Amino acid sequence: MPDGSSSLPSSTRLTGTRHDWTVDEIRALLNLPMPELMFQAQTVHRATFDPTEIQISTLLSIKTGGCPEDCAYCPQSALHEDSVKAEKLMAVEQVLAEARKAKAAGAGRFCMGAAWRSPKERDLDTVCAMVEGVKALGLETCVTLGMLDDMQAKRLKSAGLDYYNHNLDTSPEYYGEIITTRTYQDRLDTLGSVRDAGISVCCGGIVGMGESETDRAGLIAALATLPVHPESVPINLLVRVEGTPLAKADEVEALDFVRMIAAARITMPKSRVRLAAGRENMSDETQTLCFLAGANSIFYGERLLTTPNPQAQRDRALLDRLGMHTTGIGL
Repeated sequence: MPDGSSSLPSSTRLTGTRHDWTVDEIRALLNLPMPELMFQAQTVHRATFDPTEIQISTLLSIKTGGCPEDCAYCPQSALHEDSVKAEKLMAVEQVLAEARKAKAAGAGRFCMGAAWRSPKERDLDTVCAMVEGVKALGLETCVTLGMLDDMQAKRLKSAGLDYYNHNLDTSPEYYGEIITTRTYQDRLDTLGSVRDAGISVCCGGIVGMGESETDRAGLIAALATLPVHPESVPINLLVRVEGTPLAKADEVEALDFVRMIAAARITMPKSRVRLAAGRENMSDETQTLCFLAGANSIFYGERLLTTPNPQAQRDRALLDRLGMHTTGIGL
C-alpha cells in the first residue's frame, strides 16, 4: 500500500473539478492509507459543503415488480425466482398522500421509482401528474422509470421534474455479468436525454456484486468522466435478496465501502454523495465514517423500493449524537 506522502495533490488540485480521471488514478486513491484518504476527502468536502449537513430524501415505489430486465441484484425482475409480485401503478392521490407524510417527516426531495424497462405513454401521463402534485407541495421531485428517449425526458421536464435517477451500477467491463437485457450505452443514452432536457442527474452504482477493485474504480471513473458530474451520486451497498442471482454474494468489508465513498467525493467534489441501499446493515460507526469520507445525503424512511432502510428514529438519534443537522434542500 502506498505511503501517501511523496506526491500529495495540492489543495487546488484536490478541490478542482476534473473530467479526466483514469481508472489507475482512482485505484491509487482507493489504496491510499486511510488517514490520507480521509484527509483528502475532507479537504474536498469542506471546500464545497458544510461538513455537518446531511440532505434528506424519501423514496417511494410507485409501481413494484414485474420488470422485464434481468438485473442480478433486483427482486423486482420477473425473470428471477421468488421475484416480487407485480403491482399496478399507484394512483396519483395515493402518491401525494405519501409525499405529504415525507414532507412532514423532514424530507425535501421525494423520489418515485417504477419497475419498468421504459415507461409507456399512458403511464408517463400519470407520472407527470404525480410530479406536478409533489412539486406543488414544495418538495423537490425525482423519478426513476428505466430508459427514456428525448421526448419523454422533455415531457418530464415540462411537468416540473427536478432529478432523474438512472444508475450505471458497475464498471463498463463488469456490467455484462450483472445485466444482459440492456447495454451500458443504453444507460448513457438515457443520461444524455435527461441532461439535454435540463433535468438534473442522479446516478451512481452498487458495491458488493462480486466486482473487483478495478471494477469499483471503473464505476467511479465512469461517473467522474461524464460531461457533467451527476448532481447526486448514490453509492449503494448490495442488499442480498433471496431468489436473486446475487443472494449469496460475499459481504463487503466496511472500510472498503468507506473508501468508495471517499473516492466518489474526491472525484466529484460538487456532487451530493448519497448513502443509499444497504444502510440497514451498517453500524452507526460505519455510517459515521462514510459521513467523514464525504457522504452528505441519505434516504430517510423505513423502506427503499423493496428493501429495508434504517428507521427514522435511528437516523435522527445518530445525527444528533454526531452534532449534524439535516436539510431538505437538494442542491
